[in-house]
Amino acid sequence: MSTPQTNTNTFLSSEHASSNDIQQQWDQNNQQWWDWYMSLAENSAETQTDLVTLPELPSHPIPDPETMRRELDQAFELSTEQIESFRNHSFIKLKDVLSPGLLTLMRQELASLLNAAGDHLGSRFGSLEMMWPENEMIRALVFSKRLARMAAELLGVDKIRLYHDNALSKQPGCGRTPWHYDGHHFPIATRDVCTVWIPLQAIPLNMGPLGFAHGMDLVDVVADIPFNKFDTSYDARIIKRFRDRNIRINSSPFDLGEISFHHNYNFHTAGGNLTTTPRMVLATTYFGDGARVIDAPHMVNGDWQRFMPGLEPGDVIDTPNNPILYSNVSGT
Repeated sequence: MSTPQTNTNTFLSSEHASSNDIQQQWDQNNQQWWDWYMSLAENSAETQTDLVTLPELPSHPIPDPETMRRELDQAFELSTEQIESFRNHSFIKLKDVLSPGLLTLMRQELASLLNAAGDHLGSRFGSLEMMWPENEMIRALVFSKRLARMAAELLGVDKIRLYHDNALSKQPGCGRTPWHYDGHHFPIATRDVCTVWIPLQAIPLNMGPLGFAHGMDLVDVVADIPFNKFDTSYDARIIKRFRDRNIRINSSPFDLGEISFHHNYNFHTAGGNLTTTPRMVLATTYFGDGARVIDAPHMVNGDWQRFMPGLEPGDVIDTPNNPILYSNVSGT
């Protein structure tokens, strides 16, 4: 008889700690999900070094509401080469998509929301989701026609729906984010899913920029590596596999105004924040209209019913929380 798995991860509930099974539903909130998930990352001794003090963030003129609206609705033209690059490599980084003033305004707003959440975050990796129904400024960014159109063109779909917004604040001293692909996280039964990742300040290497593995087929490359919900073994084995296979990784810094889109089959990670400045990011996930909920949601999907209320496995995703944000079909 095999020895039962003991709880080696303090972030899991007693039910989840009782077995290796990940098919159970997540039974805590999303901040607790992030606390658990970040504990699955391999971290080297570098995360114990003294933190680097960066210069104060530069100030930029803040746009008025009408100027912000025009910026967020105006099209950003993608070239054929950029679209092909995304589809081949599974991600793309694009400079000067949003203005420094708009991003400065969004950082101020996010800082206010995080401060209001206070102790409820309880983590060096603070996360807030579903801000847009309550916050007009965040809603303006999440509902941006510019960004939704870019997502539709990169994915090659006619209509784009919203999955959810996500604020990610990696606090000073917080370690790595483990290697993962969002197709494992989002219970959406389609490959037509992507996330826009919007830094609210420049991100130098020592602040932990998002790092992308090149290729759309890496799920197959690591398919034999079992996911482990208790420790860092999954992350460690992926690191080794990518190194052994010479998988190309892009972990370059982000300039202010530079954003990225990554496909839900892109493998990505992020370094630790080894600075004294919080690394603040807003992310929005989009998917092609007509997608359904997967047949068997599991704990890695987190509190998914908060983002798609009232749905069951197999249902078409069309709730008020998942509006169509862009359509290139006339009459809609």
